[in-house]
Amino acid sequence: MRLAFLGTPDFAVTVLRALVDAGHDVARVYAQPPARAGRGRALRLSAVEAVARAMGLSVETPERFRDAEEGFAALDLDVAVVVAYGQILRLPALTAPRHGCLNVHASLLPRWRGAAPIQRAVMAGDQLTGVCVMRMEQGLDTGPVLARAETPIGPNDTAGILHDRLSQLGAGLMVETLGRLADGPVEAVPQPTEGVTYAAKIQKSEARIDWARPAQEVAAHIRGLSPFPGAWCEIGGDRVKILMAGPEATVRSEPGTVLDDRLLVACGEGAVRLTRLQRAGRGPVDGADYLRGSPVAAGLRLT
Repeated sequence: MRLAFLGTPDFAVTVLRALVDAGHDVARVYAQPPARAGRGRALRLSAVEAVARAMGLSVETPERFRDAEEGFAALDLDVAVVVAYGQILRLPALTAPRHGCLNVHASLLPRWRGAAPIQRAVMAGDQLTGVCVMRMEQGLDTGPVLARAETPIGPNDTAGILHDRLSQLGAGLMVETLGRLADGPVEAVPQPTEGVTYAAKIQKSEARIDWARPAQEVAAHIRGLSPFPGAWCEIGGDRVKILMAGPEATVRSEPGTVLDDRLLVACGEGAVRLTRLQRAGRGPVDGADYLRGSPVAAGLRLT
C-alpha cells in the first residue's frame, strides 16, 4: 500500500522498519523537529527521522502538522500509519488517505488512553496489556479498533522491557492489519464506553518513592518508571535511582527503614528488596555491586 508514516521515538522505529520490510511504499515520513539535548545543547534528530533518513526515505519535520496538510493530501495515500507522533492531527489530515489514519496504541483500549500507557499499566499493577490498531478520530484515542494483541505483564517486567515487547507486537499487528485491509474492508469495532482510563504524562514529581505505600505498589511504581525517568530516593543524603525492586513479606517497621545489609526496605505494608540502582552520573548496577561501593547498614532511614 502507498502510505505515509508519522512517528517520533524509538517505539515507532520498529513499526517503520516492519512496514518497509513488508514491501509497503512509504511515500513520506513525518517526525517531530530535531530537539536540543545533551550538555552542548546540540540539535538531535528524533529516532524516527534518523532511521528514515538512513533508509533513504523522504522526511518532513513540520513544527505544526497543519502547515503540512496540503502536501500530505497531495501524496494520494492509501493509508497513514501513526505511532507516537506527538502532534494532534486535524480532520483534514485524518480523512485525506483513502483508508484514513491508523494508529498503533500501546494498551488494550479503552484502558490507558493517552500519553503514557506503558508506564501507567505497570505502575497500576496491571497483569495484562497489549497493543491496538485503531482508526483515528479527533478524540483522544477514541477511535474504533481494527485489531488487538495481548501480552502478560510479568513480575519482573519494567516499563523498558514492556516497551520493547509491545513495539515488536505492534509492528507485526500493523503489518497484518494492512495486509487484510489491502484484501478488502476490515471491521472496525467501536470501543466500549465502560472501562475507560487515562494515562497522563509522567511528571517529575511522581518519581520520588513513597515508602508508606504497600510493598506491591512501591515495587510496581519502581518498575513502571524504569529505566526512565527512574524512581528515586535519598540514601544517606545521596539521590539514587531505584530501577528494580521486588516485594518481600516481613515484620512491620517504620516505612523507609533498611532492615538488613542487603537493601531490604520497609514499606507501609511489607518490604521491598532493591536489586538495581543508579547513582547520579554513573551507570546502573545490581544491588550487590552497589553495596560494594557504598555499604548500607540496617537501621538507616531512606527518604
